[in-house]
Amino acid sequence: MKRTAQEIADYVGGELRGDPAVVLDSIASLKNAGPSDLSYAEEKGQNNVNRSHAGCVLLRSGEFPSRTVIAVPNPKLAFARAAAWLLAEAGDDAGIHPSATVAPTARTGEDVKIGANVVIEAGASIGDGTVIEAGCYIGKNTAVGHHSILYPRVVIYKDVRIGNRVIVHAGAVIGADGFGFVKDGAVHVKFPQIGKVIIQDDVEIGANTCIDRGSLETTIIRRGVKLDNLIQIAHNVEIGEHTVIAAQTGISGSSKLGSQCLIGGQVGIGEHARLDDNTIIGGQGGVLNGKHVRGGEVLWGTPVRPLKEFLTQQAYLARLAKRRG
Repeated sequence: MKRTAQEIADYVGGELRGDPAVVLDSIASLKNAGPSDLSYAEEKGQNNVNRSHAGCVLLRSGEFPSRTVIAVPNPKLAFARAAAWLLAEAGDDAGIHPSATVAPTARTGEDVKIGANVVIEAGASIGDGTVIEAGCYIGKNTAVGHHSILYPRVVIYKDVRIGNRVIVHAGAVIGADGFGFVKDGAVHVKFPQIGKVIIQDDVEIGANTCIDRGSLETTIIRRGVKLDNLIQIAHNVEIGEHTVIAAQTGISGSSKLGSQCLIGGQVGIGEHARLDDNTIIGGQGGVLNGKHVRGGEVLWGTPVRPLKEFLTQQAYLARLAKRRG
């Protein structure tokens, strides 16, 4: 979608310097940008602004008389917001593909796109402006909110609730049975998995991530959570608002993560663990079963401990190895 530099400046609340009539229709890095691209420069990269061919550059401060720039307090954040606005699709491809199967009792809102070979079961509902790409499956009585995007081959089981502006990337599975069994002698008897999954507004779920339904209760992913690819979230887990979790992390059943947590890649969290708000765990960290982790500091290692303590212990271990040699 085409926007002028002045429209971009008004949208992000910045101060325009240069030609307000410059027309922009895409985005790029400073190095690769052309005359119709919007770009941005952080302070350490502002020396490259005059060398760039970008039509307009978002930056914090500075005078560039030969360039069209927009001064904003946080160029990267303003760029992210402006890019989403600039690249928004017009929605003229809305409609139901002839190969899609939509149950008679399913409900679809206005300006919905349903791609090829999609299956939507009885009682499901799809909100206004939502896009469901090719090969997706939506189970019985599942609800998907407004202006959400399900990329190809997403599978959502029955009785799942997905909010507004949710993005689910290809291959994700939401609502599968949790891994729950009761031992009877030498055999394992399946424990009921009849709970639900609730995904609140503005959540993003990475490719091939799996979120299991609750066993007797509900798995809840709260507003603004961002999940990377290849994450496993077990039954009855709760993840607090605006928590960010990197790839290949596994969260065991009935664990609770607070809001604004940052979880690195390949972290393992045991069952019934509890993480306070603002917990930060470095990559490959491990939280033991039932552990209560206090928030507000950086933790690392297995079991997790404060970063300073972890680094001190690693230094002692390295010295011990040298002494043995």
